[in-house]
Amino acid sequence: MSEDEYDSFGEDGEDFMDASDYELSDGNDDTSDMDDDIFAEDMRKPREAYEVDYRVLDVAAIRAMQDSESSQVEGILGIEKEHAATLLRHFRWNKDRLIERYMDAPEAVLQEAGVITDIHTAPRLEPAPAGFCCAICYDDEPDMSSLALRCGHRFCKECYSEYMTSKIQKDGESRRIQCAATDCKVIVDEHTVSLLVTKPVYDKYRTLLTRTYVDDNARLRWCPAPGCEYAVECPVPQAALKSVVPTVHCNCGNSFCHGCGSEDHMPCICALVRLWLRKCADDSETSNWIHVNTKECTRCNSTIEKNGGCNHMTCRKCQHEFCWVCLGPWSEHGTNWYSCNRFDEASSKDARDTQAKSRQQLERYLHYYNRYANHDQSAHLDKELHNKTEKKMEEMQQTSDLSWIEVQFLRAAVDNLVQCRMTLKWTYAFAYYLARDNQTEMFENNQRDLEMAVEQLSEMLEQPINANNIKELKQNVLDKSTYVAKRREVLLNDTARGLADDRWRYMVDV
Repeated sequence: MSEDEYDSFGEDGEDFMDASDYELSDGNDDTSDMDDDIFAEDMRKPREAYEVDYRVLDVAAIRAMQDSESSQVEGILGIEKEHAATLLRHFRWNKDRLIERYMDAPEAVLQEAGVITDIHTAPRLEPAPAGFCCAICYDDEPDMSSLALRCGHRFCKECYSEYMTSKIQKDGESRRIQCAATDCKVIVDEHTVSLLVTKPVYDKYRTLLTRTYVDDNARLRWCPAPGCEYAVECPVPQAALKSVVPTVHCNCGNSFCHGCGSEDHMPCICALVRLWLRKCADDSETSNWIHVNTKECTRCNSTIEKNGGCNHMTCRKCQHEFCWVCLGPWSEHGTNWYSCNRFDEASSKDARDTQAKSRQQLERYLHYYNRYANHDQSAHLDKELHNKTEKKMEEMQQTSDLSWIEVQFLRAAVDNLVQCRMTLKWTYAFAYYLARDNQTEMFENNQRDLEMAVEQLSEMLEQPINANNIKELKQNVLDKSTYVAKRREVLLNDTARGLADDRWRYMVDV
C-alpha cells in the first residue's frame, strides 16, 4: 500500500469517503508518521465496506518499529539514537511535531525533553575522581565505581542502581526517569539504564517502554483479551469514528473495536455505544420497575403504585376513580367490564403532557433494551453450545462415514451464530438513537431478515441428531449458516456505507 493510495483526510473528517481511505499521518491526533513500507508489509486489505485495514503486532515487531523511528529521527536531526528515542517519547512518538518544533527552537526542545547533546562523552561506569563523595550515601571510598549523566551529577554505582531499580520495579516508570540529583530534569537514557540495573530489572524496563509506546500511539492499541500480548495497528483516526466502526481481529481470536477498545459493537458507532451503556447502567433497573409497578392517573397524571389486589383505583391527589387494567372510568365498569380485554389504539397515542410522554419514552427504551439484553443473553447461551457441539460431532462420526474434518461445519455454524447474535445486540442500540425516516425503515428490514435467519439457525443447531438424515442436516446447516452470514454482511455493508455517506440521522448529538 503506497502513500498515494490514501485520500487526504480533513482535520474534522469532512473528506472521509469509506473505511479504506485514511491518511497514514495526522499531525493533530498525536500519532507518529509510520514508515509506509513497514506499515504496508502485512496490512490486511479491506474486503467489505465495514472492514478496515489493520495488522497484528507482537512485542518484537513493536520494538522494531520503535528502533526504526528512532533511527529516522537520528538521521534527520543528526543526534545520537538514545537522544532521538528520548525526544520521541517526550513528544509521544509524534515524529512530525518533534521535527517541526526542533527545527524552530532546538535548544528549547532539548531542555524541555531533558536531553543534553553538546557533551559527546556518553555516561559510563568509571572509578570516582579524587575527593568524590556520593551525595546519597556520603561514601567517599577511593576508586569506588560511579556514574554521571551528561549533566555532571555523579553518584556511586550502588546508589544509582538502587535508585533506578526502585523507579522501575516499584514506581513502574520508564519513559521519563530523571537524574538522581534533586531538581535535575535530565532523562536517563536506555543505554545508561542497562549499565546500572540487573537483567531482570532491565527486561521489565524494556517491557514498560514497549507498553508506553503502544499507549502513546493513537494507531496502536493492546488487545484487551486477558493474557494477550499482541497489539493491533489501525490507521483509522479518532476524527473518523463518527463515520466508521474499526473492528479488528487479534491473532488470539478476540475481536474488538480499535476506536474505543470495547467489544466488537458493529454497526453502532463508538459515540452511541458510550451513550447507550451509560443509559443502560443508569436507567434499566429503575425503568423496568417503574414500567411494571406504576401507572399514571388518567385525570391528573400523578404516578400511582398499586398496593393491593383490587383493580378499583382512587387517586389520592384528585380522587379520580379508575380501572387499573384499562385505565377507564370505574363508573363504566358495571356494564362494560369486559372492554378491559380490548386494546384501545387511541389511548396508546395519548402523550399530551410531560408524564405521559415520559412513559412513552420509557416504553420505547424498554423495547430496544429488552431486545438488546435478550440477544446478549442468547449469545452467551449459544457459546455453551460449543460443549454440546463437541458431543454432536463425536456422535456424527460414530453414526456416519463423516471424518472429523467433515463435521467441523457444526463448530463453524455455532461461531457464526454467536457472531450474528452480537451484531444483532448492537443493532438495537444503534436503532434506539436513529431518527425515523426511510433509511431507518431499510435498516430495520435488514435487521429483521438477519434476526429471522439467526433464530432458524439456532433452532436447527438445538435439534437432536438423527442418524438417518445426517447428510441432510449437514447440508441444511451449511446452507442456513451461509445465508445468515450473507444477511449479516448485507446489514453491515449498508450501515457502513450510510456512515461513510453521512446518511444516518440521530435523535442525539454525536
